[in-house]
Amino acid sequence: MHSPWIAALAALFLWWFSTGAILLVVRLMERRGEAARRMAVLAALPVMGLGIRGYEATLGVSGVGAAYGAFLSALAIWGWIELAFLLGVITGPNARPCPDHVPEWERFLRAWGTLAFHEMLLVAVLALMWATGTGAVNGTGLWTFTMLYAARVSAKLNLYAGVPRINVEFIPGHLRHMASHFRLKRPGWVFALAVTALTFALACWIERAIAAPTPGALVGHALLAAITALALLEHWLMVLPLPDAKLWRWMLPAPKQDKGPEGHHGF
Repeated sequence: MHSPWIAALAALFLWWFSTGAILLVVRLMERRGEAARRMAVLAALPVMGLGIRGYEATLGVSGVGAAYGAFLSALAIWGWIELAFLLGVITGPNARPCPDHVPEWERFLRAWGTLAFHEMLLVAVLALMWATGTGAVNGTGLWTFTMLYAARVSAKLNLYAGVPRINVEFIPGHLRHMASHFRLKRPGWVFALAVTALTFALACWIERAIAAPTPGALVGHALLAAITALALLEHWLMVLPLPDAKLWRWMLPAPKQDKGPEGHHGF
């Protein structure tokens, strides 16, 4: 477990498994209605609680185990928030598709309205984590959540600004209106800035891993490098024609058949 390569593989597996688990719950609950989705979010609250407890417990502890524990805790907190979002419980006040040919300022406000509550919750959690974790011995959990947040905001901005490939296969029916705010076009400066920043961050984590003075620091920075590399890959999948959906499609039940259209997809 002291090897940075094992840490990177662990991060890859946890990313794949946690994403698949969330998509599976969303797909199952989509078939059962709004009340079931709310109950699923409440039932998953212990995961959030364990994440918070683990994050607090690992802040002052160094070592390999503490690095893994902090990483898992940050994923647990992040995973519960994403589950609440994908189940439509914590999203935003706007649940309508975006009409064609609206002014850009109105399009932005409508897009913000689809996920405002989710974004405010993420910012609040991130601020609390920084308030409690700044200067701590073990910063793996703090930086894991920070990198996940930065990558997610960047991905959303790129979907809004426009990218050549947009996968809407896993968007549940109750969130299908969000696709109307996406834009299908050649990547521009938003994409270039995002991949440059993520590449720089990846290089920084690798450099810190190489110079790490302890096994715990080495594993922590290897985990951060892996999650940053995955975020960078996620961005490139918006451009490259790779069948990334196959990573999870085989493990999910068939999607619920819509009874009718829920607005256009915007592309």
